[in-house]
Amino acid sequence: MEEALGKGEGFVVKKLEPVMVPPASKTDDGFYFLSNLDCYQNLILTTIYCYKSDPKRSNSNACEVIKPALAEVLVHYYPFAGRIAENDSDGKLKIDCTGEGVPFVEAVADCELEVLGDTAKSSNFEMLGKLVHTYPRSKNILEIPLLTAQVTKFKCGGFVLGLAINHCMADGICAIEFVNSWAEITRGSPISVFPFLDRTIINSRQPLKIEFPHNEFYEIKDVPKNILPSTSKDDELIRKSFCFKEKMLTHLRTLAMEDGEVEKCSNFTVVAAHTWRVMTESLNMEADQQTKLVFAVDLRSKFDPPLPKGYFGNAIFHPCCLCNAGELTSKPLWFAVKLVQDAIKSVTEEYARSAIDNYEVKRVNPLATYTLFISSWTRLGFHDIDFGWGKPTQTTLANPGPNLCFVLPQNEENKDLNILMVMTASLMNSFSELI
Repeated sequence: MEEALGKGEGFVVKKLEPVMVPPASKTDDGFYFLSNLDCYQNLILTTIYCYKSDPKRSNSNACEVIKPALAEVLVHYYPFAGRIAENDSDGKLKIDCTGEGVPFVEAVADCELEVLGDTAKSSNFEMLGKLVHTYPRSKNILEIPLLTAQVTKFKCGGFVLGLAINHCMADGICAIEFVNSWAEITRGSPISVFPFLDRTIINSRQPLKIEFPHNEFYEIKDVPKNILPSTSKDDELIRKSFCFKEKMLTHLRTLAMEDGEVEKCSNFTVVAAHTWRVMTESLNMEADQQTKLVFAVDLRSKFDPPLPKGYFGNAIFHPCCLCNAGELTSKPLWFAVKLVQDAIKSVTEEYARSAIDNYEVKRVNPLATYTLFISSWTRLGFHDIDFGWGKPTQTTLANPGPNLCFVLPQNEENKDLNILMVMTASLMNSFSELI
């Protein structure tokens, strides 16, 4: 049994060795196609779901019911049980459906669940990281399982489910549909949304047609030195949560619309624009340096006909806003808001297919360089996942990377918005003052 110590006082997690969970019955083998939208998102994303003890049900049998349900759901989502491989011809990624399974870890924390505090606002990467089974970053991504699961029981009777998912397998909507199906099986309910497994419906076209300029693939030069972590303690990655109160959101929207250049704007649009401006100013960029905002847009409804319900894979694209730092910070807020709105409007089916073809030719990752990446998780349904112990009391990311901003969900009554920011310590100091 491995002991994992977090920085939280008294926080000790004892882990059993991982047990491989294969699909409960035979599934398809061979190779599984990944689209270009999948291939450039080959990175591990970790999330945790916290569950309090139920008066009628402790955590004593949590693993005994969650683990076999995982084997059942993998029959439908069988590519998760395989491993990443590369095409011999062009090096593109695909999934080898080996059926070897998903590592499942049982763990025990020698404390109450409340020791974690508010996980969305926690700055303790190390403590949250102990709740998810991950592999060293030095390990070849081709050797890392596509999904791992860890259930950590706490003395109070609650538990935490920690998941590590390779993003090439699923975007947020698809990941939630998978976890919800797993939870439904655990509760003994029928699956409400079955996965649509054929990703070739968004394959690149033949012949390729690149019909638009695609700034999202443009790699900005002269990236500020303090934007990436280094070995210095001042430049280690830290996370911090900021709350936009409802009154503040109303004020920002009013500010953006007061010149008449913008007729209306959503909370996401104005928060993205405002945070990008603050980030650019925090970096002390030269006026002629380029600053780039990247964000996620769901493509499901952009296609005609829309992508099938339960589409299994990445159905998001990452448009960008690109301009000079001096122009962004000197002009009123409406300028940045309009850039965000125009970028969102630009994402049509024709534009998305042109971008997919563009990646086929150039293999440039739109997430390769950016000043800020922002993604909204407010409508994904993370708070609705019920394995039989009720809905999670809280859920968050465990290990996001640098210069990421996540708009996190609140309960339905709360109109405020929380954003989780991750950046170097030195940059966070100036950002915190300006935001």
